[in-house]
Amino acid sequence: MPMNYPLSLMFKITTFSDDFTVKDASERLLMYVRKKRFKLQDEMNVFADEAQQQHLYQLKANKWMDFSATYGFTASNGAMVGQISRKGWASIFNAHYEVFDHNRAHSHTIREENAWVKVMDGIFGEIPIIGLFCGYLFNPAYLVKNVRGEVVLRLAKVPSLIGRRFRIEQKTPFSDAGEEERLLLALSTMVMMERSRG
Repeated sequence: MPMNYPLSLMFKITTFSDDFTVKDASERLLMYVRKKRFKLQDEMNVFADEAQQQHLYQLKANKWMDFSATYGFTASNGAMVGQISRKGWASIFNAHYEVFDHNRAHSHTIREENAWVKVMDGIFGEIPIIGLFCGYLFNPAYLVKNVRGEVVLRLAKVPSLIGRRFRIEQKTPFSDAGEEERLLLALSTMVMMERSRG
């Protein structure tokens, strides 16, 4: 069933784990992503439902607590779907990730649209009272580009008090269903990683 864009990604604030839902424009649940806290080796699981009855994917880091770990995406049947790698030092000022397909061939790049937004959010977010409103003023966005340099998807934080909502817009048609699947898993992983960095 085709996904109706834009998609909405929303973190929950009532659980002891980091988890969020991904829904399409018609409010149909596409994925429920859950990450257990306090694990040395990051691992996330993707389900088709919030009751966690239907497991779809496992997103797992290849190293323990690494600055530039690579996360592999494995389907419930054990098939490799793809992976995402954070470019360590290159991501200090401007987030930079590379996405690879199931054959480990580079397929996409994810970069911050404007790195200064994160800098301003970090500075003003630490100021008492003013910091509470940063979620309305500074909202980072990320562009997903294919190897031809075309923007395929754009993910942006939605203005809110506690910054728990994101919006994913499609900019260019997908080349195949595998590309869409891989990019949604990559963005889910990236959002979780960026959120943990602050």
